[in-house]
Amino acid sequence: MKRILIAAGEASGDLHASYLVKAMLTLESSLQFYGMGGEKLREVGVRIIFDISRLSVMGITEVIHHLGHLYRVFKWLEKSLKNDRPDLIILIDYPDFNLRLAKAAKRYNVPVLYYISPQVWAWRTRRIKKIGKLVDKMIVVFPFEFSLYEREGIEVSFLGHPLLDIVKVNKSKEENIKRFGLDDQKVTIGLLPGSRLSEVKRILPPMIGAAQQLSKRFKNLQFILPIAPGLKKEEIVKLTKNATVAITVVDDSIYEVIDVSYLVVVASGTATLETALLSTPMVILYKMSPLTYLVGRKLVKVKYIGMANIIAGRKVVPELIQDEASAERITYEVTRMLEDTSYHQGICEELSCIKRKLGEPGASNRAAKIALEMLHYQRSTLQGA
Repeated sequence: MKRILIAAGEASGDLHASYLVKAMLTLESSLQFYGMGGEKLREVGVRIIFDISRLSVMGITEVIHHLGHLYRVFKWLEKSLKNDRPDLIILIDYPDFNLRLAKAAKRYNVPVLYYISPQVWAWRTRRIKKIGKLVDKMIVVFPFEFSLYEREGIEVSFLGHPLLDIVKVNKSKEENIKRFGLDDQKVTIGLLPGSRLSEVKRILPPMIGAAQQLSKRFKNLQFILPIAPGLKKEEIVKLTKNATVAITVVDDSIYEVIDVSYLVVVASGTATLETALLSTPMVILYKMSPLTYLVGRKLVKVKYIGMANIIAGRKVVPELIQDEASAERITYEVTRMLEDTSYHQGICEELSCIKRKLGEPGASNRAAKIALEMLHYQRSTLQGA
């Protein structure tokens, strides 16, 4: 029986990893998975040793407070690589942690599959050479990543983006508006403040401030906020209780919320790509601790922060970074979309084009076949030794 160690450190990684595991088990049901992840991986049968709810931090100052726990998690996984010798380790994004884990796996001759590349195109591009020495196979999810690895002689595959299979809405807008208790005669604006509580506490206040300003200017607006997996509803409700405008808070349902929204205000991250795939116009916010932002400005080499703009190669949707992520600036950008219908429609069309650049559906199934090929190759190599 083949045993696979899997390591996902964030909610988006947990989601993509769960689809990969499900596809692998469909092809070979006897596989056993264990490791680091969250609720999505647990739901598909992975034995979760370390839950990522304690690891979902971002930025330098936030990580410092969690170094002790991160170190203990790493040492346990390293010990498992040495003593249990899994047949394969699958690493999902989360590069600073997972590249160290890849190094340990190499030391104990455990083959390494890296699914969803670190953003080497954005910062610390020299990591590509290091990755090539540590990873047996890299699977990337953006077409422009493929050439970066291929130039370095690294075994790499672009299989399409897994979100093409995941981002789906099964009910009509009318049905979901009714389900959420919204008014079908009003214009809906979605508020997506992120998947980490520290991030939400930083980004939600200017979102609420903008909602209050907008509701004074436009009398036909309503606001809805879906709670990201891993966050508690009572925490989010508490953060919105002093708002002078009604905000409907719903559990999960992020895709349905995006679909019923005329536009969304969204924290930079996976949700921006999910929003793009549903062709919903957005205003992207990025707000970090001052120290993290200061360091990031020195390191990050990309012109844009939102994946929609990065893939397009130009600013398709507005980005408000750090001090610009204020209630006043959000209000200005949202007002422009509300008042200029041709501008709003143009964004919808641009986002539809971006979706076509991400390949064909079925990425998780194709990645599963590669993972199984690595397992079978490992088995035949050992038998022939």
